[in-house]
Amino acid sequence: MIASKYLLILSAAAMWVMAAAILLYDVYLLIRNRRASELASGTPAEGRSLRWKQAVRLATVSLVPLLLGLSIAVVPSGMAGVRISQLSGTQPGVLYAGSHLMVPLVDSLALYDIRDRVYTMTPGPLKQARDQENQPEVLNVQSKEGLPIGLAITVRYHLEVAQLVRIQETLPAAVDSEVVQPVIGSAFREIAPNYTVREIFAAKREEIRKRASDQISQKLAADGILVREVMLREVQLPPEYAKGLEGLLMKEQENDQMGVEADIKQKEVRVAEYEAEAGKIREQKKAEADANTRVLQAKAEADAMQYTLPLKEKQIEQTRLEAEAHKEATIKDAEAAAQAKVVDSKAEVERRNLLADAEANRIRIVAKADFERMQTEAAALKQSPLLINKIIAERLSDKLQIMMVPADGKYFFASDVLRGQMPQIMSQPDGRNDPPLHVPPQ
Repeated sequence: MIASKYLLILSAAAMWVMAAAILLYDVYLLIRNRRASELASGTPAEGRSLRWKQAVRLATVSLVPLLLGLSIAVVPSGMAGVRISQLSGTQPGVLYAGSHLMVPLVDSLALYDIRDRVYTMTPGPLKQARDQENQPEVLNVQSKEGLPIGLAITVRYHLEVAQLVRIQETLPAAVDSEVVQPVIGSAFREIAPNYTVREIFAAKREEIRKRASDQISQKLAADGILVREVMLREVQLPPEYAKGLEGLLMKEQENDQMGVEADIKQKEVRVAEYEAEAGKIREQKKAEADANTRVLQAKAEADAMQYTLPLKEKQIEQTRLEAEAHKEATIKDAEAAAQAKVVDSKAEVERRNLLADAEANRIRIVAKADFERMQTEAAALKQSPLLINKIIAERLSDKLQIMMVPADGKYFFASDVLRGQMPQIMSQPDGRNDPPLHVPPQ
């Protein structure tokens, strides 16, 4: 926004320069033409008219950007402004950092720094401080005894933003020197005469600072100035009093040192007495403890002897009982082992009997089954004699090859074989245990 303001003002100035350049150029041409005509004819020529209308029109147009530029007011960061009208005076409201629009040639802007300010006053000769420019103000006060004392004061404060309109209307422009400085000086000059030099210098220094801070804050707050901190940096005493105070302080320091040393000696003596008494008491306690220990040891030994014999007897009795118990346990183990062997032998006999019965039963069942199978096979062979050939072929399947023979079987060698082997087959109970058939070679 500030760039736009300066651009508008520069454009207006450029238009004014152009209007002036047009008039100057016309005047230059007019003078040159007049001189040329006089030299040529000896009579003055008619003058060329100036372009007044164009220059006036350009100057008039330049008022527009000029007024627009003047209508923009810029408040820098850390500051605030108050609008002042030439017609109605100070306007209500505070303008903060940024750009604001104003009525050109009517409104003006008063800027105030709203950041923290520091005002410093130092002790020293009043004349020397006034002769030098840009030097801090000097603050000299009188104590209760009437002695002059110089104070180094620093006050940190800032203007209250909400009260800037009233500050503009009621307070002078130089707030630091015309408002803050008199209030600070008057506060300390009113409070200091209530205290002695010694109290101002050391004992009541913080109390004086606090009272002055409260009074300064109260007075300046009424004018819209907020005090953040009041610091009493230094107290300058009169030279004579400073020397006397230094000697007095040295004597007091020596006295205090002697008193401290005497207290230390007394404490050392008392410590030695306490240590001696403590050593005596420790020895007595140690002797008593040793005697009690010996008594307790003797008593413990006597009590131990009383309980040792019964304990030994109990151990012997326990050993005897353990031996008897071991003997009985051994006898019982032997009897139990004998009984176990008898039981094992009986169980073995019963097992063998059961196995023999089971084997005899199995043989009977197998024989019966073989008998039934033979009866079945005999019945089957009786009904189908050709099965004999099948059985022989199965028995000799790994030695014979299958061949085709006539259906009547006249030339089949099995007929002769069967005639010789049939009595043997019929006499054997199990056909699966038959001896192999030997076929005579042809």
